[in-house]
Amino acid sequence: MRWKGETVPLPAHFCTNPNDLVSHGTASMSTFTFHEWLIVEVFTDDGLVGIGNAALAPQISRQVIELYLKPILLGSDPWNIELLWQQMYRKTIAFGRKGIGMAAISAVDIALWDVLGKSSKQPVYRLLGGRTKPRIPVYASRLYSTPLHDLAAEAKRYKDEGYRAMKLRFGWGPTGGAAGMRRNIELVRTVRETVGDDIDVMADAYMGWTLDYAKRMLPLLENFQLRWLEEPVIPDDIQGYAELKSYGRIPIAGGEHEFTSYGFRELLEARAVDYIQFDTNRVGGISQARKICALAEAYSVPVIPHAGQMHNYHVVMASLNSPMAEYFPVVDVEVGNELFWYIFDGEPRAKDGFVDLDDNLPGLGLTINENSLQTNFEIVK
Repeated sequence: MRWKGETVPLPAHFCTNPNDLVSHGTASMSTFTFHEWLIVEVFTDDGLVGIGNAALAPQISRQVIELYLKPILLGSDPWNIELLWQQMYRKTIAFGRKGIGMAAISAVDIALWDVLGKSSKQPVYRLLGGRTKPRIPVYASRLYSTPLHDLAAEAKRYKDEGYRAMKLRFGWGPTGGAAGMRRNIELVRTVRETVGDDIDVMADAYMGWTLDYAKRMLPLLENFQLRWLEEPVIPDDIQGYAELKSYGRIPIAGGEHEFTSYGFRELLEARAVDYIQFDTNRVGGISQARKICALAEAYSVPVIPHAGQMHNYHVVMASLNSPMAEYFPVVDVEVGNELFWYIFDGEPRAKDGFVDLDDNLPGLGLTINENSLQTNFEIVK
């Protein structure tokens, strides 16, 4: 699906990102917008339909599914879900261990778990172990680098709506020099002074800093009591993560761009992160997410997945080691994080800083909003 409606243009320094170091443009974040989405449907011979999705490079993920995964799945028993995952993984291991190949496997795996839930007439989280919390605390994840008065107004609105935690994005990285560092601090100071000390504030560099720059920023940020600093360096720099974590100044979070239990074993063994943030529709699906949750629990490292969406909420609900979840408020389409609101019906809306899952909805509890697809999207062949 390709969004064909209006989009909000992104200003310069909207959010720092890895392309800042090599881009000479003024809006490098546009490189990381995604206005396409892949929906995967798995049909069974008894009339059930499982729904999965992928947002990373959806056209290429679709080709991986059509060429490599579909032949494995046709005629298979969906209840052999671990075998199917291993077959998909090993079939594509030469090129699909990380990135697009794993996004494709994730989309299929999520759809298969939806099938299992519908087949057993149970929510997916009950198949994963059941409720570990009455409701899921969520943090508002929307604060970008905007004019300070707008940023303060948005942060105040989230506080007034009952959120007990919220996350902002930095606007500057190494190319911004000392002046950019000062502007980053102004962003954090604005949010902290607006919401007070009783609200958790997190901050995301979205892979846009170098280790040197992050080391310079840490002491400047220390007084603002951040719950975590997210993705300060590129995901392959595991030693950089570990060094920043070793200082003990601010908890370090990462893993949004890591894949499978093997990737997270490396992070955990390196003592590289204080929080794990995989996304279930990237990391290998629910089959891998549950394994990573168990592995992280053994290291006493909490799991707070990237993004909201039902595939993450079901994992969080079933894991005591997942204290809360990320939540993207409903807004006009900009980066693309918000497209799922226009694709699916059934996504829970936050109330007083919490979301809940319905015990009576089997599977993931999602349906496709066909009217919205016809109105707002075009089908990409």
